[in-house]
Amino acid sequence: MANPEAGRLLPLLSTPHKGGRSALTCQFRCGNACAHDVANTTGNAYFGDVVKEALSRRGVLRAGALGALAAGVGVAGAVPAFADEPLAQPEAAAAPLDEGFHGRGGIAFTPVPPNKDDALRIPDGYASSVVVRWGDPVLPDAPAFDFDNQTADAQNKQFGYNCDYVTFFPMGNNRGLLWVNHEYTDENLMFRGYTGGAAATEEQIRIALAAHGGSVVEIERVRGTGEWKLTTKGRRRYNRRVTAQTPMRFSGPAAGHALLRTAADPKGLAPVGMLNNCSGGFTPWGTVLTAEENFDQYFVNGDKVPEAQRPYISRYTITTGTPASSRRFDRIEERFDLAKHPNEANRFGWIVEIDPFDPDSTPIKRTALGRFKHEAANTTLARDGRLVVYMGDDSRFEYIYKFVSKNRYIPGFDRHNRTLLDEGTLYVAKFTGDSPAAEIDGSGRLPADGQFDGSGQWIPLVSGDRSYVDGMTAAEVLVYTRTAADKVGATKMDRPEDMERNPVTGGVYVALTNNSNRTAAQVDEANPRPSNKHGHILEVTERRDDAGETTFAWSLPLVCGDPNDPTTYFAGFDKSKVSPISCPDNVTFDADGNLWISTDGNQLGSNDGLFVMPVRGSDRGHLRQFLTVPLGAETCGPLVTADQKSVFVAVQHPGEIDGATPDSPASRWPDGDQPRPSVAVVWHGRGRKIGS
Repeated sequence: MANPEAGRLLPLLSTPHKGGRSALTCQFRCGNACAHDVANTTGNAYFGDVVKEALSRRGVLRAGALGALAAGVGVAGAVPAFADEPLAQPEAAAAPLDEGFHGRGGIAFTPVPPNKDDALRIPDGYASSVVVRWGDPVLPDAPAFDFDNQTADAQNKQFGYNCDYVTFFPMGNNRGLLWVNHEYTDENLMFRGYTGGAAATEEQIRIALAAHGGSVVEIERVRGTGEWKLTTKGRRRYNRRVTAQTPMRFSGPAAGHALLRTAADPKGLAPVGMLNNCSGGFTPWGTVLTAEENFDQYFVNGDKVPEAQRPYISRYTITTGTPASSRRFDRIEERFDLAKHPNEANRFGWIVEIDPFDPDSTPIKRTALGRFKHEAANTTLARDGRLVVYMGDDSRFEYIYKFVSKNRYIPGFDRHNRTLLDEGTLYVAKFTGDSPAAEIDGSGRLPADGQFDGSGQWIPLVSGDRSYVDGMTAAEVLVYTRTAADKVGATKMDRPEDMERNPVTGGVYVALTNNSNRTAAQVDEANPRPSNKHGHILEVTERRDDAGETTFAWSLPLVCGDPNDPTTYFAGFDKSKVSPISCPDNVTFDADGNLWISTDGNQLGSNDGLFVMPVRGSDRGHLRQFLTVPLGAETCGPLVTADQKSVFVAVQHPGEIDGATPDSPASRWPDGDQPRPSVAVVWHGRGRKIGS
């Protein structure tokens, strides 16, 4: 039965509110990126010519695209194929995705109002618990967490710091593996009396190195409910920590290139560790794709690299001297000093593939997917079976990318499938509006046709050893992908972050978080607001409903902010009935095709949260807030299980408020003492589907 209060008017924010990230977050997560000059100084057009061809906006995934939805508790998307423990699938799994495992998509709950509470706030009738928190034991011999007696040896065996991307690999109905990224560390909150990397103890720096990376943990369902907890007894052979010091390898066209070689690795094939892993994705053969983002802040002496490299590294905001945010990893490992090892920075900024079912496997940095500040790597299949990977570059005025494999995915042929990410074509997107330029005037008003929309094309950058960019070799395109995209005239976007394909409609949705630096002279129909502090959602429908195509239609179904602001847009839905939303960051879908959006840096004066919005039918655009995270935190993940009984969220940096310290914490979530980044799960108290 629908909730009778679901249509109740929501509290709106009609007056200006201060908000957004704290200085602590800006310092430790991205090295104060917004305080730097914009890295993209190219003259790429902000508004293109009208493309006459009208492209279909349908977009239904065809039969066989990544198989069918996972049974039971699987991720509401593609089905990984496991050699170890195959997952049973329902009869509906044999049907096309638009005919099988989804319902009417109805959403009915009383939205959580905006708040500044130091708690995880969820709708009435729901329950929540913490699945795993910073410092919890991961490996069998890990000690219990002790805030005041941390060691690097312990942290190498414990759950890492700031959790971000979350994905789940089911092993039957009641067990599974949870992968979680650990994006960055905030030493001000991790250690008492911390005064900066130059004064940090060597042990504190080693702890920080160990707290980056990611974790694999086995979890189990609690008594048939939507609750999950760590498996603490019995089988935990898959549990694993990956850190900034884990040996890895390069694969693909750029592997072994001179730009990737160092004194410690003269063949350029064996990078060490991963840094600042933000969002990600997973493959149909059951591996994680985790995205390295703001790697630039970890290096010192960027001005000491050879003269010929300086224009290229400046596109990645690698600064001169020692960044103010530096954790001074170079005090422990010389490779972080670019004066001594100028190519080391080139070994970060990649998509890393990790096998959660083989804790002894070597993570692989896939060079064919390009190098930039990756935010996502979500996969689907083209109509002919080729693998497609969608990716965003999370910085102001950066680009949206797509990789299409040369060869086709073959279900069950694991050895073949694991070569797909090494050979294919890397594209970058160019967007064109269909409205007269005079109607895109920076006011935020909709054009005469009633929506911001248009067409676009995927521009090829490189295919294997063939470069499509004048003056750059294939390897240079892959190592200096931002520069290559500049040269072909890609469209500058407002911080493209997560990017994912809807498993029911086939539309591809992109979270464009914000861009306060865009001026009125720089607006275009895909980025229509100057000083865009609230961000928007972009919907892409590729030609002939085929992810392998190179042309597409696009529109903006959601322009975020206060619903009372006339520049906001909720797909035409009555704005008196929607929740305020600011700074969309990550997206996911449930099995009914509803869009779930998490936020980062809410500029409306409330805590960040998780929202859900139908994207079809009469309820399209009816956005409602499902939860809010505690004070100072960002909402990451998120992940809805395929049975829609559970939603996981990563609560990143709780209590990261200016002036906060361990002796004076701004948050005490989740345990009433020091704030600890954690993954939480929410479920309906009566076993109903999430959102119903």
